Amino acid sequence: MIRNRVFLSAEWRKLALANYEVDKKILLKYLPPFTELDDWQGKYYVSLVGFMFMETKLRGFGIPFHINFEEVNLRFYVKYNEDGAWKRGLVFVKEIVPKPAITFVANTVYRENYQTLPMKHKWEIKEDSFHVEYSWKTKKWNKFAVKTNLTSEAMAIDSEEEFITEHFWGYTKLTPTLTSEYQVEHPRWEVYTVKDYEIDIDFGANYGDDFAFLSDRKPDSVMLAEGSPIKVLKGKKIRS
Repeated sequence: MIRNRVFLSAEWRKLALANYEVDKKILLKYLPPFTELDDWQGKYYVSLVGFMFMETKLRGFGIPFHINFEEVNLRFYVKYNEDGAWKRGLVFVKEIVPKPAITFVANTVYRENYQTLPMKHKWEIKEDSFHVEYSWKTKKWNKFAVKTNLTSEAMAIDSEEEFITEHFWGYTKLTPTLTSEYQVEHPRWEVYTVKDYEIDIDFGANYGDDFAFLSDRKPDSVMLAEGSPIKVLKGKKIRS
């Protein structure tokens, strides 16, 4: 890989993921041109994801006060056929961060949907379990917390965890005929066994009316991935 293709490098750590099966019709309005919805055994998922950005560098340089910070996003899963080969990717409904400079750059330059909100997190070891919690404030404090075993393990081949975590492309709808594509590189992640979780979120306030019903739904699955160093490569435009 050519070094100057790396746009951003960081570590993504302690990724809490809550996965909800939804009607595919909900997702079609958010689908970037030229991509298709990707499914797990016939299920179309949206995932609530909370994690830490750590040791963040933009084009190789750290930006003061923007090195370590929380992110929470809502995403779904797509695929793109390029010259007969499928690329498995993600589309973000919204990404929430506590740093306004990140929101400004992402929204104005890259046409993403970022929002700046007050955020906090906790990582705690309690007796025989590990507790990870991400919180952010709209009109109230929203919370996503998981309780897990103390040690992580390799995920199983062809598992749901593999499907959720191993989509290595990002796609953004720019216009009805133009899509942005970028690649994320990271090794295979280990996962923790989840013992319990708490989700107290106003999905409507955070993600709009299309997803408000999730406030009253239990997720189909909840995971905690350890994460790793990652690299985000420079993107390209896809057009007809």
